[in-house]
Amino acid sequence: MIRYLTAGESHGPELTGITEGLPAGLAVSAEELSLHLARRQKGYGRGGRMAWEKDLVTITSGVRFGKTMGGPVSMKLANRAWEKDAANWPVTMSSEPVDEEIEKITLPRPGHADLTGVQKYRFDDIRPVIERSSARETAMRVACCGPARLLLKALGVEIGGHVIRLGESGYESWEHIRKKTDTVVGQSGAEALFQKADESEVRCLDPELTERMVEEIKRRRKEGSSLGGIYEIIVTGLPPGLGSYVHWDRKLDGLISQAIMGTQAMKGVQFGLGFESGGRDGRRVHDAITRDEKVPGGFGRETNRAGGLEGGVTTGQPLIVQGVMKPIPTMLDPLGTVDIKSGKAELTRYERSDVCALPRAVVVAESVIAPVIANAILEKTGGDSIDEILPRWKQLKESRL
Repeated sequence: MIRYLTAGESHGPELTGITEGLPAGLAVSAEELSLHLARRQKGYGRGGRMAWEKDLVTITSGVRFGKTMGGPVSMKLANRAWEKDAANWPVTMSSEPVDEEIEKITLPRPGHADLTGVQKYRFDDIRPVIERSSARETAMRVACCGPARLLLKALGVEIGGHVIRLGESGYESWEHIRKKTDTVVGQSGAEALFQKADESEVRCLDPELTERMVEEIKRRRKEGSSLGGIYEIIVTGLPPGLGSYVHWDRKLDGLISQAIMGTQAMKGVQFGLGFESGGRDGRRVHDAITRDEKVPGGFGRETNRAGGLEGGVTTGQPLIVQGVMKPIPTMLDPLGTVDIKSGKAELTRYERSDVCALPRAVVVAESVIAPVIANAILEKTGGDSIDEILPRWKQLKESRL
């Protein structure tokens, strides 16, 4: 099974990562992995760092002549902040003891890991918490998940995402969203979705909504506040039967939820109609089953309100998952806090940050669910190499009851 680990701090010399469990023979290149890293850096509302931090991953092991060897793949990603402010960060984030007096950060930000982090690890300085809990880590996460995404693409499985609500601006209904995505995805696959969404400054398919979202970001920036919102990820090319209903920890929706909720700033996840299902009667929630020999498995659905999953198992319909991102805790107009050293009430300090990172979070969410879906496929097909997996995958997609 595929799994990955990341290491590094926001202002350390580099981020590093390792992905293991990849089958041999998978075509992987630093150029392809860097594609989604570049996408992650785009989006209206981003902070100043994204203007000069150019993420290009370097593969350091596990790939030979452009193909995986079956062993762990290790990667590194330089932090230009380390080089850009060479008089500061190499000292502030030195791995060796230093003689200089380093300023300690003692004002925790509400909504961040600052206070809970120092309470857990007993720090007298919030800097270690800020550095590791920073969303900068998601750059390496996107890189580590990239090979799994390439595996899915080799199997005809595509992932794409878009923004459906930013602050107060969003689509009117579930049905309105479906009309937009169905027009874009159609028979093309989910990559057409992210390609179209990437044309928008906020990764929204609707031009009118895009304008409203941009204006809302501008307004909140002037107010010294921040914004979050809701995004949607769609996965196409999945056959029925991935995942399982027999144990709680094998349900595919549960595993995908963990991947999304394990990402910085995420506060909720839902599939298909999600929470809206609780306000509808059964006839407007469940998807009537049809016989359809043209689709994998031979059965179709009149609708896809379940979001492509029933009982934790894929139905053969597109997988639809939505995630909620909270507003960024760092704001120009600060909230109240308490100094962890003096115990006095203060206002939070400002750490350079985005006003809204939601458009960037779309790319991260697309990436982190890739290993989960790839593992469900590997569990079903087995195989230590692409040459073994491909014929089994073809047989699975062609199987009928």
